[in-house]
Amino acid sequence: MKSSTSPLHRFTDSPNKSLTSESLFSGFCPFIIALFVFILDQFTKYLVKSYVSPHEIIRVLSFFNIVYVENIGSAFGMFKSLGNIFFIIVAILAVVFVSIFIIKDEGNRLGFSLILGGAIGNLTDRIVHGYVIDFLDFYVGRLHWPAFNIADSALTVGIFILMINLLKGTTSLKA
Repeated sequence: MKSSTSPLHRFTDSPNKSLTSESLFSGFCPFIIALFVFILDQFTKYLVKSYVSPHEIIRVLSFFNIVYVENIGSAFGMFKSLGNIFFIIVAILAVVFVSIFIIKDEGNRLGFSLILGGAIGNLTDRIVHGYVIDFLDFYVGRLHWPAFNIADSALTVGIFILMINLLKGTTSLKA
């Protein structure tokens, strides 16, 4: 006798559950999201490093350029004097702790997955190049937001998701 369950039941804990965000983000899926972010980040940085000269500006839209910046600091190029080793150690610690949170905090796996992918992307740059490649340049008139990359975007969105969940009371953020 054939089962009448949905073919989607293999993605959920039981055949009677619907396909929910919790079931989608269980198991290895958060790490697959992090891997996707990492690959996209490294691929875009490879393209920029291959086709854009340092300090070259490619105008894309009236408010957006592609640039090539070698960032030895942290966000917005701050704390350059701390050195690359400091940022590598901080990134490794972040990867370890975020991986633990992905496993333990089911309700925040999407946010932590984005943070993990972004952290590994920028960590890879620091280890391979000694700096982080930034290339997305948004501006209005003379006001420029500091250049950033896909990893930075994933980190920002992941942190934003965690903040929303914290404000909604849907996270405990305990290791």
